[in-house]
Amino acid sequence: MGYGVLAFDGEDAAAPARRMAARDRHLEVLTEWAGDGRLAFGTPLMDAEGRAMGSLMLLEVPDEAGLRDYLAAEPFNKLGVWERVTTFPFRIAPLPYQALPQPGTPIATRRTHTVIIAHDGKDPGAPERRLAVREAHLARVRPMAADGTLAVGGAILDATGQRMVGSVAVIARDTDDAARAWMAEDPYVTGKVWQDIALHGTRFAPLPWRPLPGAA
Repeated sequence: MGYGVLAFDGEDAAAPARRMAARDRHLEVLTEWAGDGRLAFGTPLMDAEGRAMGSLMLLEVPDEAGLRDYLAAEPFNKLGVWERVTTFPFRIAPLPYQALPQPGTPIATRRTHTVIIAHDGKDPGAPERRLAVREAHLARVRPMAADGTLAVGGAILDATGQRMVGSVAVIARDTDDAARAWMAEDPYVTGKVWQDIALHGTRFAPLPWRPLPGAA
């Protein structure tokens, strides 16, 4: 188990300048944490015009002390770039993912992927609905991890770290409409598991990423 960090920048006129002023130091921290495996994945969240307006970070740390260490080191957190920060226990699904872009890979000039943040229902039947279709969901996404459609995915866990209450999926779809079409056939959607879904555009930064769990 690790932790997810979902963070959003301020909405004032100076927010883009704050992000740019801290960006180089932010990338230095990400390079260090990706290089030693404590950061499994990180990516910006983009608005409809393609501007960065937040971040998703997936940490492979064993406890909350590691999460606190990251937040203490992260310039976007220390320097007021992020104004809303949510953290949650998270487990990356072990699947045959393709390698994430390494240093030297040209960075895309536009949105290439969509980040899906999906929360399950909160009714008493929600856990059973997830378990009923979980294997079908994994059977669907396993070949998609192998062909690069699913860049990374996994389960949002409750505060105890024991129960799955949502999902994160980062898919190779460059529009919200294309992402919704991808979701429409997923058992977590047809089975009414995911009830509260947010979509964010993104593109990847080339960093010294280690192989994700399950990757060859």
